[in-house]
Amino acid sequence: MTVRLYNSLTRTVEVLQPRKDKHVDMFVCGPTVYDLVHIGNARTFAVFDVAAKWLRYRGFAVRYIQNITDVDDKIIARAAAEKEDPAAYAERYYREFMRDMSALGNTAVDTFVRATEHIPQVIAQVKALRDKGFAYLIEGDGWYFDLAKFPGYGKLSGRTALQADDAVSRIDENPDKRNPGDFCVWKISKPDEPSWDDDELGRGRPGWHIEDTAMTEAYFGPQYDLHGGGIDLKFPHHEAEIAQQEAASGKVPFVRHWMHAGFLQVAGGKMSKSVGNIISLRDALKQWPAEALRFFFLSAVWHEPLALSDEALKASAAAVQRLGELRRKLVTFSSDKAADRFGVAVADARAEVENAMDDDLNTPKAFGAVFSLVAQMNAGAEEGFSDRDASAAESFFAFVSEVFGVVPSASHAPAEVDALVGEREQARARKDWDVADRIRGQLGEMGWTVDDTPYGPLVKKK
Repeated sequence: MTVRLYNSLTRTVEVLQPRKDKHVDMFVCGPTVYDLVHIGNARTFAVFDVAAKWLRYRGFAVRYIQNITDVDDKIIARAAAEKEDPAAYAERYYREFMRDMSALGNTAVDTFVRATEHIPQVIAQVKALRDKGFAYLIEGDGWYFDLAKFPGYGKLSGRTALQADDAVSRIDENPDKRNPGDFCVWKISKPDEPSWDDDELGRGRPGWHIEDTAMTEAYFGPQYDLHGGGIDLKFPHHEAEIAQQEAASGKVPFVRHWMHAGFLQVAGGKMSKSVGNIISLRDALKQWPAEALRFFFLSAVWHEPLALSDEALKASAAAVQRLGELRRKLVTFSSDKAADRFGVAVADARAEVENAMDDDLNTPKAFGAVFSLVAQMNAGAEEGFSDRDASAAESFFAFVSEVFGVVPSASHAPAEVDALVGEREQARARKDWDVADRIRGQLGEMGWTVDDTPYGPLVKKK
């Protein structure tokens, strides 16, 4: 089955063509574990969770690895501020990250790999760069990659220098660098910092960029199929990865297909810790169901920016609520006496979802197909669903749930609340605002609120 994806390297949507048949080696940059993950990061991880699940659904054998940066300047600084051992500090936030990913429903990663568990591989790659003339030593500071020796730098992003909005650059500053963009691949450790001994390189720790290439070479070899991450990592992090690995191995390309998830934007700007406009995933999950957050994260094409707003989150919550309501109707209104009416519609919806996802993981278009079916089945619910139709629809929603993680098991509201909400929608459709307001008041007396959204009413317990 052909799947087409936008490739950041070629800047085109192209067929995913793994090196070996349908075996996809996939690596996604994971977190630096110094704080709780925010919802901007969570969108990226949800995007690649769905990407891996879709490729597997389409018959690809995906080996999905995500790294954990558990030694880093930020971790060391935070741990020192809290008077905690850096390793223990990183371990604590690694566990918090895993807890949050589980709560969000991200389950596609095969292996999480930690930087501190791959120090020998880092040292070996730094030495390879040194021996080939790509790395040089600044005494007392560390080993640096010499960008003048790698003319291909910039081919992914089209850039070779930092810009004002680069919040997560981690370009190491030292006046003795040969070139402004040179970056450290092995940092000489200061007293009381995490460090590892090497007779040739000196006592130190990995630079940020080299962790990823050392780990992917250990698992995939010097070349592999698909590399993903947030768009903020395209430059300089992923440019540095390409420079390191292609310089060390002499093999091109390092990665065939690059995917970069779009920013989550708040009031027109990207969400980031450096800007200070973050919302943790932990806090978001206290207010919204995981299915609603996943629906929101997937409501725009994966490589496009997504605007965060209370209205967008309410609409997403209403959407998944409608899915849960229909799931309950499939049980409530199913009958062995009802006629078969929806078999073709269910099959068509599945085909439309498949076509949308095969064409650059177009989740908005896929969701459109899902809700077209929901509207059809809701319109005919009172006439009953045949057992065959109910079974086909439930199978379809199980498929949607498995891939996207947006379908709750059933509506969280009692049946009598759902019935009143349905009556209110009918009143609104005929513009009987007095009845609609009366029902809203009745629901309020029962302890429920109603917000109207593009996906229908959002019903929440007060």
